[in-house]
Amino acid sequence: MNHPMQFLELIRGFMSSRILLTAVELDLFTQIGRGVDTPEALAKSNDLDLRALTRLLDAVVSFNFLQKENQRYTLPPDAAWLSGDHPETPVPMVLHMNDLWNAWSHLTETVRKGKNPALVTVAEKEEQSLNAFIGAMHVVGKDLAREIADDLDLSSYQKLLDIGGASGTYTIAFLDKNPDMTAVIFDLAPVLPIAEKRLSTSGMADRVKLVGGDFYTDPLPAGFDLVLLSAIIHQNSPDQNVILFQKIYDAMVFGGTLIIRDHIMDAHRTSPPAGAVFAINMLAATEGGDTYTLKEIKQWLETAGFSEIRQIRHGEKMDGIVTAQKTA
Repeated sequence: MNHPMQFLELIRGFMSSRILLTAVELDLFTQIGRGVDTPEALAKSNDLDLRALTRLLDAVVSFNFLQKENQRYTLPPDAAWLSGDHPETPVPMVLHMNDLWNAWSHLTETVRKGKNPALVTVAEKEEQSLNAFIGAMHVVGKDLAREIADDLDLSSYQKLLDIGGASGTYTIAFLDKNPDMTAVIFDLAPVLPIAEKRLSTSGMADRVKLVGGDFYTDPLPAGFDLVLLSAIIHQNSPDQNVILFQKIYDAMVFGGTLIIRDHIMDAHRTSPPAGAVFAINMLAATEGGDTYTLKEIKQWLETAGFSEIRQIRHGEKMDGIVTAQKTA
């Protein structure tokens, strides 16, 4: 049963969130992990107010993400991943969430007017914000990419086009599972150096070509029997998705398959719950993005010429998968 105190507990959630976002934005966990463990040293090196910083650190201690003894702060052993130096750090995702904080702060006006009055597009994002976003997509996607690659039988496909493939998280997972496959990652030019670095680290650089471009305005590379749209359609309006599907259809060979990974909503648009919340994220952070139902996606795909459209995976964490075929 709903209760006023449960409602208020949800409302107060922004307080703990803001404390942790600020601690990450100031890179305090990384510095403490490196041994800068007194508030005086942290305040001096970061030009921070000592009293305010100490209160912030003490609040983080109350969440058990820092330990405090003799006025010194340390990372607990089971929270070493909070340091930006840790290979499994979620810091890029947290920095992306910090950017979203600004977009969500205008949600009331967005609901009034239908558009965020302070919207910042991807093209306008500063390099640090772009790096945080790409890093966030890898943090949230690397395990799921492996899971999906293991679920799908793609052994008959040869050439993958990963549209908006970011740093190559899904390309790497697909190629690792399918050793005869090669790929092209198509994304904005500033993203490609990030992808190049990750591909080199993964040993996949010789099997992947990087092509810079904007899928809204530029033609796609052609000749692919497999195309991946991973977490792309939610950032687009319905009209943008129809145009993109038509571009993809033209870029594929006959007999090819399109894979769409995203939140696939039920007819009521309330399930999966994470998709309903993510629709608000798109309202706050994009011009016309949303989360979409299978019926909507199917209609757009058919308009573009695709057939044999099926949802082959249902999920709660943006892991719904729809496939479509380009048949002769």
